[in-house]
Amino acid sequence: MMLYVIFGFFALLSWIVSNRLKSKFEKYSRVPISMTGAQVAEKMLRDNGIYDVQIRPVQGNLTDFYDPTNKTVNLSEGVYGSYSVAAAAVAAHETGHAIQHAEAYSFLELRTMLVPLQNASAKILNVIFIAMFVGSLLMPALLPYGVALLIIIAAYTVFTIFSVVTLPVEINASQRAVRWLTNAGIVSGETRNNAIDALKWAAYTYLVAALSSIATLVYYILRYTNSRD
Repeated sequence: MMLYVIFGFFALLSWIVSNRLKSKFEKYSRVPISMTGAQVAEKMLRDNGIYDVQIRPVQGNLTDFYDPTNKTVNLSEGVYGSYSVAAAAVAAHETGHAIQHAEAYSFLELRTMLVPLQNASAKILNVIFIAMFVGSLLMPALLPYGVALLIIIAAYTVFTIFSVVTLPVEINASQRAVRWLTNAGIVSGETRNNAIDALKWAAYTYLVAALSSIATLVYYILRYTNSRD
C-alpha cells in the first residue's frame, strides 16, 4: 500500500511540474528574439570553439537532447526554427551539454558511464517484477523473496545514483546557457528572467525524478529490513 502512495504522490507531483513547464514554454514561446533555436546553438558552439557537433531537428514537443555518442544537439520542432526566448533557452541548455562533453565535465562523464548499468538494471527489474506478478506460489521456487528484494534494492540504487548525478549536469548546463545568452546579448532584463524561469521548471522535473527514486529505494530497504525480523 505504501508503495502505491509513493508512486501516486510523485506521479501527481511530476504531472504538476510537467504541466507547469509546458505552460512556461508556451508563454515564453510568444516572446520574440532575433535568432532561432538552431542559430543560438550554432553560435554558442562556435563561441566555445566547438566545430565537430551537428545540430539536428527532431520531432515532438520538448524532446530536445544532446547525444554524446554521435555529438549532436537535437532540437524539437518548437525550438529548432523558433525565434523565441523559450527556444533560445532550450537550445542553449542542450548546447551546454555539448560544451560539458568537450570539456570532459566530470558529472556528465559519470552519468554517461552509468547509462549501460542503468539500462541493464531496468531490464533485470522488469524480469523480477514479472516473476513476482506471475504469482507468489512460483516465487519461492524461482527466487527467494529476500533475494528478489535485494536485487530490486540494487537496481533502485543504480537509478538513484543516476538521477542524483543528473541534477548537477542539468543545473550546470542551464547556468552555462544563461551566462552565455546574457554575455552574447541575446537576452537581457526581462527576457533573461524569462529564460531563467523556463530552465528552472525544466530542472524541477529532474529534481522530482531524483526524489521519487530516493523514496522508492528507502521503501524497499525498509521492506527488506522488516522481512528479516
